[in-house]
Amino acid sequence: MAKWIYPKRYAQAVFEIALETGELDRWQSDLKILANLSEDAALTVLPESPKLRFDDRIKQLAERLSGISPLALNLVRLLVARGRLRIIGGIADEYQRILDSYRGIESAEVTTAILLNDEDKLRVAERLGAIVGKKIVLDAKVDPGLLGGIIARVGGKLLDGSTHSKLATLKNELASKGR
Repeated sequence: MAKWIYPKRYAQAVFEIALETGELDRWQSDLKILANLSEDAALTVLPESPKLRFDDRIKQLAERLSGISPLALNLVRLLVARGRLRIIGGIADEYQRILDSYRGIESAEVTTAILLNDEDKLRVAERLGAIVGKKIVLDAKVDPGLLGGIIARVGGKLLDGSTHSKLATLKNELASKGR
C-alpha cells in the first residue's frame, strides 16, 4: 500500500474522533505539536530504538509530550507500535486539509510577478472565493519570470490568468487563422 494513503486514513479517523468529541481545535493543536517531533532528533530516534522496551519508549515520549490529550497520546502509541511515527507530519497536514474543508475554507497558492500587499491579497482571496464558493486562505508567491497577471491553484484546479498564457493563446489563435 502506498505510504501517502496512511496519513489520509489516520487523519480521517482522527477527524471523526475530534468531531464526535467536539475537540476539533484541540486535535489541530495536538497534531501540530506531534508534527514538530520530526524536528527533535532525540525524539525521532527514540521510538525506533531497539535498546528500549516498547513501554519505556512510550513513557519517555509521554513525558516529553505532557501537554497533549490522552487520545493524541494513544495515537502516538499506535504509530510507534506500527513503526509509523514518521508519518505524523502528513497526518497533521491532512487533518488540517479535512478541517478546513469541513469549515468551508480552501487554500489557494497564488503566484504573481510582484509582491501583493495585504489589500491586494484580500481582493484576490475574495474573487477566488466567489469562483469556488468557499472562503480562501492565500499562500502568495512571487515569480519575477511571470510577465504579469496571476496563476492560482485552488483545490486541485489551476486558474491561469498570466500574461504569458494569454499571449500563448493569442499566438495559437493567430497561427490557426493564418492557415
